[in-house]
Amino acid sequence: MDIFLTGATGYIGGTIARRLLDDGHSLRGLVRDAEKGRRLAFFGVEPVIGGLDDAALLTAEARRADAVINTANSDHRGAIDAFLEALVGSGKPFLHTSGSSIVADDAHGDVASDKIHDEDTPVEPVPGKQARVAIDRAIRDASCRGVRSIVVCPTMIYGNGLGLARDSAQIPGLAKRARASGVVRHVGRGLNIWSNVHVEDVADLYRLALAKAPAGAFYFAENGEASYRDICVAVARRLELGEPQAWRFEDAAKELGENSAAYTFGSNSRVRARRARSELGWQPRHSSATAWIETDLPLDL
Repeated sequence: MDIFLTGATGYIGGTIARRLLDDGHSLRGLVRDAEKGRRLAFFGVEPVIGGLDDAALLTAEARRADAVINTANSDHRGAIDAFLEALVGSGKPFLHTSGSSIVADDAHGDVASDKIHDEDTPVEPVPGKQARVAIDRAIRDASCRGVRSIVVCPTMIYGNGLGLARDSAQIPGLAKRARASGVVRHVGRGLNIWSNVHVEDVADLYRLALAKAPAGAFYFAENGEASYRDICVAVARRLELGEPQAWRFEDAAKELGENSAAYTFGSNSRVRARRARSELGWQPRHSSATAWIETDLPLDL
């Protein structure tokens, strides 16, 4: 299968690309500059120089490909609209990467929520995530227009990437700041809980979804969960630092940005990937982000 992939040089996209190349697929990948294009070509993906704002390019690539996978940006509505319009009536697969902050709350690290979503739970997003939820719905609705559209919604991803980018955003970013400051900090009391999933298990879910997911499908990707406090404790042990400390939300927002402090690090995001397991036979192999942190989190951050 000839596949057009956005985010091919990124953490999620690169790992998916590695798995798809190993499966014998041919990939063309969107890349912003020639230097990254050379690295991508060496990796085995044919580079396509451009960006998500180039609707004409995205349209041409979607029509050329047998399938399109978007891992570049969950919130770029223009790119999504271009892809969907290009694929109308084709029956081709379009796999889009969302993120489980669509079920985030405003806990600011101080509350462990008991609310757990699965794929059938109605989503009532906080204001900051309404646009992402609208995009997810538009993609699923495209199944009525002849697109085999599928949304994959990972939780907190950990593990070393298999592509050009090794590190994810949340855990390595937290560890890098801790190393620089000498202290691991969690937003508020760190009681908020996130489901998590290993990046290689995410890539396996994409392989399954590409092969057999029905049009309009939505899948969470998770296999385990941990509070931010537990994650920070594991980071502190790995880096041989002292006890993690609370970080006032206002101070975290000044350094991280309010959206990131609230929803990436301060919210609860608890889900269960029931449909991925029952419909696709997905069997994730990794089950503990904290165990990975304590043994395998890279120290050269």
